[in-house]
Amino acid sequence: MHFKDLENFLNNYFEIDLYKDYAPNGLQVQGSRDIKKIITGVTACEDLIDKAIAENADAIIVHHGYFWKGENYPIVGMKYNRIAKLIQNGISLYGYHLPLDGHADIGNNILLAKKLGLTNLEYFDTGSKPDISIIGDYNLSLENSAESIETSLERKPLVIKAHNANKRVAICTGGAQDYIEYAYNAGADTFISGEISERTTHTARELGINYIAAGHHATEKEGVKAIAQLLKKEFSLDAKFIDIDNPA
Repeated sequence: MHFKDLENFLNNYFEIDLYKDYAPNGLQVQGSRDIKKIITGVTACEDLIDKAIAENADAIIVHHGYFWKGENYPIVGMKYNRIAKLIQNGISLYGYHLPLDGHADIGNNILLAKKLGLTNLEYFDTGSKPDISIIGDYNLSLENSAESIETSLERKPLVIKAHNANKRVAICTGGAQDYIEYAYNAGADTFISGEISERTTHTARELGINYIAAGHHATEKEGVKAIAQLLKKEFSLDAKFIDIDNPA
């Protein structure tokens, strides 16, 4: 498959034009090889690139790619090392950020909600369109849900308990801790995201909404796993997810 054909398929599948994002979605670094083997991962770190080189991969697809708003423009240091390895080995890099969080079928939020057993899922408003965050019903206590998260994500979550109720649970993966007020306004008893800030604890306690920080990396693995399965099914490509451990 030509690198441009893969980009066109993924861009259309994720409807990237609908999103105002913090980094470019789609092809970020052009490779020089036809694409037969693909590695997916959460972040385009050097460790993942090295794994892809060892696997003789032709492309890498990630959730966290390059060229974020506010970062320095020069391609030097760590950025140079990463991009140089991609170019020298002819590997194409694709990144899908918010479109992968919010996709209705293989988005990080919908897949995590299903993995944890939430039901009656729907999107809720977080101040921008399209909506990407999920809310649903849950039949576990807060304590049991924390145990379920630890088992499912293989990471012990940090729980800020504000009350006992846990019937309506909202999810927005990654660094969405500041969406806690939107979750509260949507009627959630508990909000699950990846990270926690100092202010998050006070917000949770004062609003009366439980907060669970389940790990930025841990909550955002499902989407890139699903991309690998999608490309296997649609194009019979050799595609697999590689997890580069990250405790954050």
